[in-house]
Amino acid sequence: MTETDQGYTSIEICAGAGGQAIGLHMAGFRHLALIEIDKYAAATLRENIEVHPKWDWERANCDVLCQDVVEFDPARDLVKSAGLYKRGEVDLLAGGVPCPPFSHAGKQLGEDDERDLFPRILELAELIRPRAVMIENVRGLMDPKFDDYRTRIRASLEGMETDEDGLPGYEVVAWKVYEAEQFGVPQLRPRSILVAFRKDVLRDLKYESPSPNAETVSVYDALKDTMQDRIAPFLKGAKAVEAQKVFDDWADKAKKGVAPTLVGGSKKHGGADLGPSRAKDAWKKLGVSGLGVANAPVGGQPSGTENRDLFRPGGPMLTVRQAAIIQGFPMYWEFTGGKTAQYRQVGNAFPPPVAQAIGESIMEVLKADRNRTVSQ
Repeated sequence: MTETDQGYTSIEICAGAGGQAIGLHMAGFRHLALIEIDKYAAATLRENIEVHPKWDWERANCDVLCQDVVEFDPARDLVKSAGLYKRGEVDLLAGGVPCPPFSHAGKQLGEDDERDLFPRILELAELIRPRAVMIENVRGLMDPKFDDYRTRIRASLEGMETDEDGLPGYEVVAWKVYEAEQFGVPQLRPRSILVAFRKDVLRDLKYESPSPNAETVSVYDALKDTMQDRIAPFLKGAKAVEAQKVFDDWADKAKKGVAPTLVGGSKKHGGADLGPSRAKDAWKKLGVSGLGVANAPVGGQPSGTENRDLFRPGGPMLTVRQAAIIQGFPMYWEFTGGKTAQYRQVGNAFPPPVAQAIGESIMEVLKADRNRTVSQ
């Protein structure tokens, strides 16, 4: 693909550290813009796009914007992709809008929560008129208490009138919960996903939701290599017996299943840990202490905090890299900021393998529509 061949394009809001962007990229989408308000997450996006060869198209054409999505105006804010953006020609508008308004871990204020950005992504759908829309959120949004709200969201998309350019509104073809563990992610992480297509794109085409496509991956399967790397420096010397026992005890428990849902935590409430008491108890059964996040080895050498991070009665803590593996991030993806900022980026992410599967299902319809148009 050349730098001027835009293929199938997307604009993503609330992009975070790139979990959804990675998955959609692997599904074949080319990002015109990634919008994220957190400065550390935006820096993560920029720095990874800058160095990875497979992201050369985005390096030349993608605007990574660190700004409030409420203020985003594609006609004004796009610079690199200004020549590629045209209203009605973007293939996908995607976004993992903030989950606290609907999360079981919060007060579930829904539309009364000032962090609810569903109205904004609906406004952007009307402004941009992409061929498809994908909105990710927590499972809690599907609770009965939000039935009326979901009905209004659906009505906003499906009731959108054909505009002056002849671009019609949308048909919501799926709104369901996906379990990350069914797509090879070693974590529960249920997420609700809305998929809609513009009516002129869909017509007689049928959308097929992705089916589970991978065997369950246990915490042990996912973290074995990185846990061995952390233990290895101590297998010779005074801590050799203790180090081997730490690994063996962890391995016995970690083979029992997948991780509970990672949480990113709140900026208002101290440092990073692996979630509320119930989540910490679940991690303990998997041989992991959820009381904090471990310091990573420095240059392959021990960090100097192993008594806290590795040799602790409740089992080893996870490093940021290990948490990223639990989320399904590729090993090459690096995170910016301090340890807590990095962990929050990871904990709030959408697992790339799930985003890829849904992106591929959307791509099937878009390709069929494009092929139909060419043959006419």
